[in-house]
Amino acid sequence: MPQLNPLDWGPQLVWLVITFAILYGLMRWVALPRIGGLIEMRHAHIAHDLATADKLRAETDEAIAAYEQALAEAKQRAHQIVEQGRTKLNEEAAAERTRLERELAAKAAEADARIQAATISALKEVNTVAADVAADIVRRLIGVAATAPEITKAVAAAREK
Repeated sequence: MPQLNPLDWGPQLVWLVITFAILYGLMRWVALPRIGGLIEMRHAHIAHDLATADKLRAETDEAIAAYEQALAEAKQRAHQIVEQGRTKLNEEAAAERTRLERELAAKAAEADARIQAATISALKEVNTVAADVAADIVRRLIGVAATAPEITKAVAAAREK
């Protein structure tokens, strides 16, 4: 093998140094600056993305806070509207109840007056009927007709008992 021949080592070492120097130069001035630029560009891109993500997260947090505040305000407003509606309905129901109670009281008073009038009328008729029946009974039992003041006095006395 010619690589193991000690006489061929000198030129091989020269070519090794030349090749190493060329590759070292290519790496140092061409490849590594490009790779370094790509790495720095990648790092800058990642930093930009992280900054954008932080900014968007902050905006999202603000939007969520604004949404929660708006939701709380809407709930409070809805609660107030419900309370106002409930109060209004209670007031209307109380007014209607009062109106109906007045109507019922008026109708009850009217009915009581009619009942009183009917009772008085019936009692007057009862007295008249009782007097007629008593006069008829006296006439049939004793055969003598009683006078109207006597019959009225007897009916009044019987009703007091």
